Amino acid sequence: MKLEHIAIWTKDLERLKSFYETYFQGVAGERYHNSKNQFYSYFLRFEGGARLELMQMAGIPENRNDTFKQFLGLIHFAFATGSPENVNSLTNKLRSDGYTIVGEPRWTGDGYYESVVLDPDGNRIEIVG
Repeated sequence: MKLEHIAIWTKDLERLKSFYETYFQGVAGERYHNSKNQFYSYFLRFEGGARLELMQMAGIPENRNDTFKQFLGLIHFAFATGSPENVNSLTNKLRSDGYTIVGEPRWTGDGYYESVVLDPDGNRIEIVG
């Protein structure tokens, strides 16, 4: 069995799509629109087959979790870059472009080389080597 996709609600569908295309090589399909409930979405696919669904619809409440603290539920997802050098490079690019780095590149106790960045909506992304 494989993970098929993860979905994220957003207030700015185009901004979030652009972020994942620019920094993580996501390839977006056609924008979907359900006119009955004014729901919009994109599926982005990534190397290896996993997909990310970005969704927008009026009336979805703001997330009340503090993005800088840990909490129960889905806390992050990870993109593999292939090497520690690629982790450093992408982390530095995101930092220079104004994104918040909440975990500097480091080796973890379980053998990952990783950093953690917030996407434009405050979702945590691990960047692993």
